[in-house]
Amino acid sequence: MRIKENDKGWQSGIAKSITFIVTKDCQLACKYCYLVGKNSKERMPWEVAKQAIDYILDHEEDMREESVVWDFIGGEPFLEIDLIDRICDYLKVEMFRRNHHWFNSYRFSFSTNGINYHTDKVQRFIKKNREHLSIGITIDGTEKKHDLNRVYKGDGRGSYADVVRNIPLWLEQFPNAGTKVTISSEDLPYIKESVLHLYSLGIHEVNINCVFEDVWKKDDDLLFEDQLMQLADAIIDGGYYKDYACSFFSDHLGKPLDCVTQNQNWCGAGKMLAVDAEGNFYPCTRFAQYSLREKKAWIIGNIRDGIDKNKLRPFLTLDRCTQSPQKCIDCEVAEGCAWCQGENYDAADTPTIYQRSTAICLMHKARVRANNYYWNKLFRKLELEEAREEYETNKPKLNPAKC
Repeated sequence: MRIKENDKGWQSGIAKSITFIVTKDCQLACKYCYLVGKNSKERMPWEVAKQAIDYILDHEEDMREESVVWDFIGGEPFLEIDLIDRICDYLKVEMFRRNHHWFNSYRFSFSTNGINYHTDKVQRFIKKNREHLSIGITIDGTEKKHDLNRVYKGDGRGSYADVVRNIPLWLEQFPNAGTKVTISSEDLPYIKESVLHLYSLGIHEVNINCVFEDVWKKDDDLLFEDQLMQLADAIIDGGYYKDYACSFFSDHLGKPLDCVTQNQNWCGAGKMLAVDAEGNFYPCTRFAQYSLREKKAWIIGNIRDGIDKNKLRPFLTLDRCTQSPQKCIDCEVAEGCAWCQGENYDAADTPTIYQRSTAICLMHKARVRANNYYWNKLFRKLELEEAREEYETNKPKLNPAKC
């Protein structure tokens, strides 16, 4: 598969990720959304945003990462474009005024449903900050698959038409941008056609994943595997692998892992920072109350009292082995099996972050089998092409005079 510089995000694993939950409102009520507490009341006031920025920049010694990603989420972040514009202006001025080490090494990051992307205010913001922006528009695939889940709140109508009209403008401004696709039980039959459809729209990178929640039904893994194998055939036979990427297929997937040398945590929960409309700090947005079904929010401080490092202490020892059951530690295809720290916490029997949720176990194993099929087929194709080229180059030349 084609690999691009920004496949894993700007400064991935190096930059500090700081998230502003600017609103808990959204035009959509996506059926698989993990944000169970969305509402139109909790919007971040400017005073809270400013105080959060001042606290963060005042504590430069506690955040020594070379770079920073200022991330904006909702709900739908572009519903609060005026606030976001003011936040970003203030950040730029303050980082410069303080001679902060992040001044020339930052990004403003957005994951948007794309509905408001074309509006004048959003476009003015993009023009102003173009060189420091990462924007992903979420489109789930074909109209049928997208509208199965990504529906407007209230009337339940699909949002595909309102999103797809903005894809050309988005790709013109961010030609290397990728989209994020979510798979749930109901839309498994549409994986292959949806990825190919996104390619046809001009999207070269499709980041796609199964929801971590326990929504999977009997034999979903078999249907998933079949769809991925059909997709593998289409990508290889159609030559898409030369210029397009799909995160379901990776050469770093499906091998056993060693708890000594390969024992990292999957995500950056505890190293990241999120702030909400009340000015509360969280180790990740998935620990805010609107993201949790069963547990209470895991608050690590606030803009008035600062961050309580003791409340971050449990996250410091998180790795694969401290939270995984023995079957996951011994698994022969453990490499690439993901988890969400917030979902682990929410699904656990007790209020702990040390109980790994394994709801996607069978789905991961199905993905590994399909991934093996993909790479075996691709390598055979490339070997045949190489042999054919070598033969054409070295085959004996016929002398017409002797024929």
